[in-house]
Amino acid sequence: MDEKWLEIHIHIPSEAAEIVGAALAEAGCEGITVEERQLDTFVPPDPDDAPGEYLLKAYFPEEDPDALLRKVEAVLERLNDHLSPPGARVTTLHSLKGEDWAEGWKQHFGAVRIGRRLVVKPSWEDVSLSPGDAVVDLDPGMAFGTGTHPTTRLCLEALCSVFDAGETPLRVLDVGTGSGILAIAAAALGSRRVLACEIEEEACRIARENAERNGVGASVEVTSRDLGELEGGFDIVLANILAEENARLASELAERLAPGGVLILSGILQEKESLVEAAFEPLGLRGPQIAHLQEWSCMVYRREN
Repeated sequence: MDEKWLEIHIHIPSEAAEIVGAALAEAGCEGITVEERQLDTFVPPDPDDAPGEYLLKAYFPEEDPDALLRKVEAVLERLNDHLSPPGARVTTLHSLKGEDWAEGWKQHFGAVRIGRRLVVKPSWEDVSLSPGDAVVDLDPGMAFGTGTHPTTRLCLEALCSVFDAGETPLRVLDVGTGSGILAIAAAALGSRRVLACEIEEEACRIARENAERNGVGASVEVTSRDLGELEGGFDIVLANILAEENARLASELAERLAPGGVLILSGILQEKESLVEAAFEPLGLRGPQIAHLQEWSCMVYRREN
């Protein structure tokens, strides 16, 4: 293929991954990776980076490099006014010659089956389905959560295990929804009321679009309200956020569980399990059951009836 691409390296504060990626997508970016892996909210930073920083690589169809650089720097300057701490900055830009990067990028992503019924797939792939399968169509790129990253996969497995055990969690809360994949999966599996909260308005817009695209817009409500403003009584509460945030929000997360409700926590590096356990220990929940994938942990608690 003769099509050429420009690759821009951008260092970003770790908590800004989703909002920076979404803004770049609006500016014409057609794909994003972090540390050579798909952007999926939680990627450990390189030891050589500054603390709390990720290296984001953004890919644009070839244009005038100077004009693109000015456009991207303007986007980052605007975002830095709202980031705490600020610090998103371009470090390098170079051309990828003689390769069809877009198609090569797609080859890294395929359909995955999770539990008995859930299938998560990119839009370009046809898959053989069984009766009763729940399908989530979600493309990588500006999606930020396609089931490929261990934290998302662990959450999906824990979510599916509740449904596979014969329970019917009708009310689900997804804290830090990102792409909306967990909320969409819950609705596809049968939950009737799914509340997805996300602090960034741009991420909220993307999650709403993904829910509508998957035909569950009527079941999934996306909100930017603070967790403390949301109602309780949820059969499942999902929080695929960083360990420190899980610990900080422990009481608020637990308070939103209905009797018998299940709390699924991820985004937790294994060495930080004790931090999260200590925060939840006094809250009277049963657990945790802990699952591992690569360097990540998923911790599942349950409120007694």
